[in-house]
Amino acid sequence: MKIKFDIEITPQELRAFLGLPDVEPLQQELMETVRRNMASGMEGFDPVALMKPWLPAHMQSMEALQGLWQGFQRGQRTAGED
Repeated sequence: MKIKFDIEITPQELRAFLGLPDVEPLQQELMETVRRNMASGMEGFDPVALMKPWLPAHMQSMEALQGLWQGFQRGQRTAGED
């Protein structure tokens, strides 16, 4: 026997139903800060400091981030040669 339910619900409604916090205001504030810093010519804007809380502990050192960035650059050069 199979029982199937189709429920149409928005992500906001699902989060409220499950009791999860509404993080949309925090996300909007963060994005506004990023936009403001980028619009100001990135003076004093440190993307590493912005990303550091979301990186795993072993990636939080500057050397690891530089290695990651160099890997991205190598990948772009390789993709551009195709």
